[in-house]
Amino acid sequence: MLKTKHYILMIVTLLSLSIHSQSNYEKGMEKAFSFWELGDINAAEQLFERIANAEPTEWLPNYYIAQINSLKSWEEKDATIIKAQLDKAQSYLDIAKSISKDNPEIMVLQAHIYTNWVVFDGAFYGMKYGATISELYENAFKIDPENPRVVFSKADWAYGSAQYFGQDTTPYCKEIKESLELFANFKPVSKFAPNWGLERAVQVLNECK
Repeated sequence: MLKTKHYILMIVTLLSLSIHSQSNYEKGMEKAFSFWELGDINAAEQLFERIANAEPTEWLPNYYIAQINSLKSWEEKDATIIKAQLDKAQSYLDIAKSISKDNPEIMVLQAHIYTNWVVFDGAFYGMKYGATISELYENAFKIDPENPRVVFSKADWAYGSAQYFGQDTTPYCKEIKESLELFANFKPVSKFAPNWGLERAVQVLNECK
């Protein structure tokens, strides 16, 4: 009887610790997003790093660290800084991949990181990553063809490539327009799951017109 009570007490304690840990995770994620919304991207990144260290089975903190560093690199011109940012982005995205395999959201962000390199030096990285980027989008689309970030990013990459090579962009503009309907109906699978991309899709569609 005492052993049974001890076992039940141990289970209750473990459940309580799990709930407490999850509560801390949610509070931390909410705080990190609040920093981001206020424009303090460095504070958001630092908090996501602490959460990632504390919650080794959660892929999302690692994903957002990677995304922040990818976003930082878009406007950066210093080669040393870009390399540091994109190397960090890749490092954390690799962790996210190891936690959540065959995840289309991660595939899209991986394609974005490679695109960052192409934007930085198209002559070298276009040859290195161009086909890989297209393949990532194709694989993500096979897994989740209703995901608006997958559909838009795939079309946006094809649209940019068509522009670069002087080809007809009409079919890709059509796909971008279709992605807006997916954005309108999209429901994130969880509270902190990726839910970005609509504003960029609208912007690119306006450029198509």
